[in-house]
Amino acid sequence: MSLLTITICIVFVFGYLCIALESEIKINKAAIALLMCVACWSLYMVNPLGYIAMSGATDITKATNVFDKVGEILRSHLGDTAETLFFLMGAMTIVEIVDSNGGFNFVRDSMKTKSKRALLWRITFMTFFLSAVLDNLTTSIVMIMVLRKLVSDHKDRIIYASIVIIAANSGGAFSPIGDVTTIMLWIGNMITTQGIIKEVFIPSVISIVLPAFVLQYSLKGELPAITKDSDVKSTDASKLQRRVIFILGVCGLMSVPIFRYFTNLPPFMGILLVLGLLWTVTEIFYRGDESTSKRVAKLLSKIDMTTILFFLGILMAVSCLEEVGVLKGIGVWLNVASGGNHYIVTGFIGVVSSIIDNVPLVAGCIGMYPISPIGDMATDGIFWQLLAYCAGVGGSILIIGSAAGVVVMGLERITFGWYMKHVSWIALLGYLGGIFAYWIEKTFIFC
Repeated sequence: MSLLTITICIVFVFGYLCIALESEIKINKAAIALLMCVACWSLYMVNPLGYIAMSGATDITKATNVFDKVGEILRSHLGDTAETLFFLMGAMTIVEIVDSNGGFNFVRDSMKTKSKRALLWRITFMTFFLSAVLDNLTTSIVMIMVLRKLVSDHKDRIIYASIVIIAANSGGAFSPIGDVTTIMLWIGNMITTQGIIKEVFIPSVISIVLPAFVLQYSLKGELPAITKDSDVKSTDASKLQRRVIFILGVCGLMSVPIFRYFTNLPPFMGILLVLGLLWTVTEIFYRGDESTSKRVAKLLSKIDMTTILFFLGILMAVSCLEEVGVLKGIGVWLNVASGGNHYIVTGFIGVVSSIIDNVPLVAGCIGMYPISPIGDMATDGIFWQLLAYCAGVGGSILIIGSAAGVVVMGLERITFGWYMKHVSWIALLGYLGGIFAYWIEKTFIFC
């Protein structure tokens, strides 16, 4: 590893440390992520020709061609990042539209209970199964909106929000459409729908049951009576209109994987379709009232751009690490150090995915480990199923380890330090419990 590459890694680690200490240094994590991104790519430009040659493009000789090539590389990574950001912005806007029109009152009413612990288990399993149908990002946004209607105490709500992160990531791990990484493995024929559900479902359940069991002891007593504020703000929308907006929004989100299957277009295009339809319907509903706050044009101002910019910075910084070969190098070293033990390799990848985005990690694994016709590397082999589980569930160990965690962190103002102190070890317990459950399955049941 060159001195320049080491410097890029140091910048990333320092930036990551500043993000982790956001509550102490009092600097917004989005600002740090953006600076870290620019710093990493600026260092990359010290020797772009060396990195481009390392990637195999040895025909680049002229300076202008080098800069053109770097531009192509940046646009490629930015395009992948933009897909995630547009999906995030679209999903957040759709959820905000449904929420502002009282749509989630139906979900809230179905989960009413006086017991704080009973609500924890209802939130856990609803998030888990919803995340398998939707993606974990959208599910987290929806459940946080519901929680705001059910729990007024912020100290209690961040405990519920923590189990939402864990359950959303675990629910996405056993479904081929529940997470970006499982979609990648599914499309690449590394896993099948039947195989991933049959053999990863139980480990995923274990990974939420253990954390929920521990977290329930942080909640005592009963919930206070729910206020009617959220209903009052929706009085200018009829019951029929609220129901139509709710059905169109939620069913639209659920149909995004179907849209992708039939059109082969990226998921964010499906989100934009749903947003466009919902926007048109609300414009028709409120066409006689220009002053209403429920028009989409006004709701857009409520979207949390801090989270969007943080996501932009962190994903682009990670893409620089991928481009200089750090991620691939870690994978090769791990394979050698573990002696080819798939449980050690994928288990470590899961822990790393709590620090670095799991998408480039899984992409690197797909490139490093070719699929084989038989054995552990075959379709639905141990390696690929464990990778799907570990890369998804491992992101819960730290709050910035997954899209769900980043969004909930922004929406509920949860600090990195609080989550690491109170939740990380609990998420790790569930993560290891799921791996153990998978080992039992493969050793005694599906052997």
